[in-house]
Amino acid sequence: MWAIYALLTFACWGIADLFYKIGNYQNGEYNHLKTGIFVGIVMGIHASIYLLYKGIDIRMLDIIKYLPVSLFYILSMVIGYKGLKYLELSISSPIQNTSGVITAILLLIFFKERYDIPFYVATILIFIGIFWLSLLEIKKNRIERENFRKNNKVGKIILFTMIFPLIYCLLDGAGTFFDGIYLDKLKIISEDVALVSYEYTFLIYAVITFIYLKLKHVKFSVSSEKPKLMAAIFETMGQFFYVFAMGINATISAPIVGSYCILSMLLSRVFLKEKLEKKEYMAIFLVVIGIVILAIMDV
Repeated sequence: MWAIYALLTFACWGIADLFYKIGNYQNGEYNHLKTGIFVGIVMGIHASIYLLYKGIDIRMLDIIKYLPVSLFYILSMVIGYKGLKYLELSISSPIQNTSGVITAILLLIFFKERYDIPFYVATILIFIGIFWLSLLEIKKNRIERENFRKNNKVGKIILFTMIFPLIYCLLDGAGTFFDGIYLDKLKIISEDVALVSYEYTFLIYAVITFIYLKLKHVKFSVSSEKPKLMAAIFETMGQFFYVFAMGINATISAPIVGSYCILSMLLSRVFLKEKLEKKEYMAIFLVVIGIVILAIMDV
């Protein structure tokens, strides 16, 4: 079942990425904060329904216990939203999602696990594919960035925003690594409790941020923010499947989940009318082969 959960997460988060880009490309200084509010509200609603349906016994101590993991994820996501305001999805997403392979490597190093050769081959293919995509996209946009640099103000913004996906990668990789420890390696917390704890923490963030925006008299209308709402829904669906994938097999699930940027890139080409080059198709093919290998492995 871990493979099914991981692939469902892959699909949901790939679709969510597209809506994140559309929502954060809209005019407005606080789109990244507004996106976080929508995600927090949807997750809070889901957590409440799930809590009642499953009859989960959760305490404030559980939320506090899982807080380090939750904060890594929430901070990385808000930073990622900010970067989407200035960077193309096809640049930021591949860079961000190298975190899945980084997580798998960290788990291998710290827990001394050994797998069959296909695992290492698949992980290398995924890493090469994502890294190659990053290089191709950065090279493709080099001329545009050079033009931006001629304007000092805009140039500084572009150079600064290139840091966002890198910071996201580090924070998300750390969060996923600790998730693997919490859910799989040391069994510190159950998947159900982890899911509800994270979603309620995100709800708390949403409430605090909403109050902050109201104090700054920032307009907030659900009817004009539908892409953000759709992103929040798919994000929450992916989160639901994610915790179970990580709880069953964190080391293998991490690189599969972390490769959802491939789907988001394809969707951005279709719906945002961007074009793929032959080399990009080749890089995507490498990642897909790696995912297939991991999905059919008997570990």
